[in-house]
Amino acid sequence: MEEIQKLEVETSLHCQGCIDKVKPLLDSNDKISEWKADMNGQIKLIVEGSISKKELDSLLGQKGYHIKSTEGFWKDKVKWNRASFNTLNCLIGCSIGDFGMVFFLQAFYPSTPIIWQMTLAIIAGLCTSILLETIILKTREHFSWSFALKTAFGMSFISMVAMELAMTSTDFMITGGKAAFDDPMYWLALVPALIVGFITPLPYNYYKLKKFNQACH
Repeated sequence: MEEIQKLEVETSLHCQGCIDKVKPLLDSNDKISEWKADMNGQIKLIVEGSISKKELDSLLGQKGYHIKSTEGFWKDKVKWNRASFNTLNCLIGCSIGDFGMVFFLQAFYPSTPIIWQMTLAIIAGLCTSILLETIILKTREHFSWSFALKTAFGMSFISMVAMELAMTSTDFMITGGKAAFDDPMYWLALVPALIVGFITPLPYNYYKLKKFNQACH
């Protein structure tokens, strides 16, 4: 007869939608007699049965989740990969609005003062990033549109602001705010702006994901 044990583990589950995804697997597993999710802060799974920690981790892996690593705070490779993926999605969203606004102003309102160009570019970048995050949450997590929008706005706003300030400031320092579309150097200048925009919020995104298990995706 297999020994009954109680496992209490922190996981990469971060919302009710995640729990709903793994529920059928946990309910149907013969080695699990009872389980529940503790959502007080970081989501923990409390599992009773004969299933081992390794088997439980493998089971969660079928839906893309895992038991949290016990490594040092800043040494969790899984969290760094997840934070990098989230930050990349945010960067794509911010870039669409940010550089799109700069192109628009330079093409149709070239006399716009630099301070207003920066301000409008940041606002546009925030809007497109939140919109992209909302679509991702709606399609991948199956949130309602209103809840997806609220989640996207609330969980990554600081990250997006930091990204926008870093990216826009770098771009304007290099180009002087002039979108010379026919100059190859202008397009090359976008590269450091994107790199700085990615690196700046990455530690913050990792920190939130590691400490609070909060992320937009």
